[in-house]
Amino acid sequence: MLIDVQGQSAYAYTGGKPFGAALPCVVFIHGALHDHSVWTLLARWAAHHGFNGLAIDQPGHGRSDGLPLPSVENSADWVLALLDALKVEQAALVGHSMGSLIALEAAARAPRRITRLIMIGTAYPMKVSDALLTAARDQPLTAIDMVNAFSFSTLAAKPSYPGPGMWLHGANRALMRSLQSKQTQANLFLHDFGVCDRYAGGMQAAERVGCATTMVLGSRDQLTPHKAAVDLAGALNAKVVTLPCGHAVMHEAPDGALKALRDALT
Repeated sequence: MLIDVQGQSAYAYTGGKPFGAALPCVVFIHGALHDHSVWTLLARWAAHHGFNGLAIDQPGHGRSDGLPLPSVENSADWVLALLDALKVEQAALVGHSMGSLIALEAAARAPRRITRLIMIGTAYPMKVSDALLTAARDQPLTAIDMVNAFSFSTLAAKPSYPGPGMWLHGANRALMRSLQSKQTQANLFLHDFGVCDRYAGGMQAAERVGCATTMVLGSRDQLTPHKAAVDLAGALNAKVVTLPCGHAVMHEAPDGALKALRDALT
């Protein structure tokens, strides 16, 4: 589904169902160097269980036009502008990693508009090491391999998503490399990780969120360690669901992630 947002074309995967204006809406916001495809299972469940499931490509990512947006705050405004374009009055937001910060900020900016906040693989502050930022700047393909290795908790994760025989590490690496190569106007890896590293408004945003919040965290997450979400979870009075996986929660623990989504929405 293509949507005109502020004069540019934005793409949203709708889970195999047409957008229905009368249905409650769930917006899925991807993380750094990812696109809508990381949400296939969750977005399809939403679309086939009474929701508009919108797994978006952020500007400059995947099938959405434009340059990548410079900050979490700008991205949150863009998500709200997308809801405006669709005339969606209220929505639940689901975000992974960088997308979880965008969802948090959007919920803070429109507390009466956001009905649920679900933050997956999150932490605050979401600082990125100088070594990784340097590698992202100078050797982005090497940095992608580093992040991919850190995203999964084992060397041979169970191939349960999206189907038997799937090589999770290889698929994630291929997706990140593809997005990096397609964005010719910016180093997308460096940009996205810089956006995460610079975001400094998380605790202030938490004070303004008006909806129920669920955090879905990986017990073996090396990129956003469980302990790094404790203060934000307390500020949001969030329900915390811990799954036996690394940072790639939706891929490594798909059944647990889906159950957490279902529980949060119902």
